Amino acid sequence: MVEVKDLCKNYGPVCAIDRVSFSLKKGDVVGFLGPNGAGKSTTMKIITGFMAPTSGEAKVDGFDVFEYPIEVKKRIGYLPETPPVYTDMFVRDYLEYVAQLKKVESSKIKSFVDSAIEKTHLQSVSNRLIGVLSKGFRQRVGIAQALVSHPEVLILDEPTVGLDPKQVSEIRDLIKQLKGEHTIILSTHILSEVQAVCDRAIIINKGRIVAEDSIANLSQLEKGSASLKVRLRTEVNLNSFLSSIHGLISVQGQGLDWEIKFNGDNQVHDAILSQLVQSKIGLVEFFPKKMDLEDVFLKLTYGQEASV
Repeated sequence: MVEVKDLCKNYGPVCAIDRVSFSLKKGDVVGFLGPNGAGKSTTMKIITGFMAPTSGEAKVDGFDVFEYPIEVKKRIGYLPETPPVYTDMFVRDYLEYVAQLKKVESSKIKSFVDSAIEKTHLQSVSNRLIGVLSKGFRQRVGIAQALVSHPEVLILDEPTVGLDPKQVSEIRDLIKQLKGEHTIILSTHILSEVQAVCDRAIIINKGRIVAEDSIANLSQLEKGSASLKVRLRTEVNLNSFLSSIHGLISVQGQGLDWEIKFNGDNQVHDAILSQLVQSKIGLVEFFPKKMDLEDVFLKLTYGQEASV
């Protein structure tokens, strides 16, 4: 459905994206994840035809973005970081206007607008001015304009930026409801967003893709090592108690909370637990720590792990 191959974009001497390549099948829900300035929005703008690449190609449903721009735009719904809404228009009038801009057949405009309003739960405000709506509802209107042409591909760029927790939860639920109906690219730097709604993640850093896989598989990037979380009753330095155990990779922390990283061997795990119990240092909690998307993200983009 979406094919990106060796995409590059330079701003003078600055390389915003460097040989970015990935592909999406119909129905995929993919998180495009990276820190601010990593190249996420630049890539999305090229895919939607808003910006030309320096080199490389992007195709949607087999149509090259710049050779067949009209065909591509028929198949894409795009919500940029700032929703492109007109605050002096009524919600329904605005969506009808967008449908006309997107060349929706006149006989289908009403049903398409009704469908977009229903999907985004805008029925209660469909006859209100956009300018008087809350930020959460404006964001819904932005998603509705992306949906109003029944696109095969839906691209959402930072859809929850600036929203309060309740509004964030509502937008996430909305994206979940759209699964299966559209191929969705969610561009964000918010890790919890990707874990909540996406099946796969593409991590980009400094203009290059550094990882691409399912959420579950990304959490296994450090296969062969394991971590344990330890909480103590009194403050001690765990390094001095565990220094004799072979197979340790690191012992990090201070005071009551510690993380012990080792080579994953069960015997090492048992030796650590035995040493902690025998030392009588007031062991309160002892449990394995799974590597999550935050750990992977920090390791790949900053060369470090999440803090203890």
